[in-house]
Amino acid sequence: MKRDSVSDKIPLPVGPYSVFRESDGWFFISGQIGLDPLSGEMVSGGVGEETAQILSNIRHILRESGLGWENCLKVTIYLADMGDFQVVNEIYGKIVTAPYPARSTVGVKSLPKGARVEVEVIARKPGK
Repeated sequence: MKRDSVSDKIPLPVGPYSVFRESDGWFFISGQIGLDPLSGEMVSGGVGEETAQILSNIRHILRESGLGWENCLKVTIYLADMGDFQVVNEIYGKIVTAPYPARSTVGVKSLPKGARVEVEVIARKPGK
């Protein structure tokens, strides 16, 4: 797989898609699961560790693009078990800063690589 970025802090995609795309100041970050960027393997420990890794990976994607959480307009979270909502929400609230993006959380049957959580983001560069 071709890396969309030069950073080894961003995991390679697990399929034929881009980690992120940019057009006219709009940034679309594909759904991220809890992959360790160096090994390409899922982090262990459960939904909390997966969530923290996902948000770290997204932060690196944003930084590489000259953005931060404040540029995020919409976040969608996919959960394999809605019972994990509170844990994910707690970690999300510690990492994602105000002004908070709009957000949806959706329960799904399953996710790639047995992930328990997946997060996608739409962001916009200021002044565009």
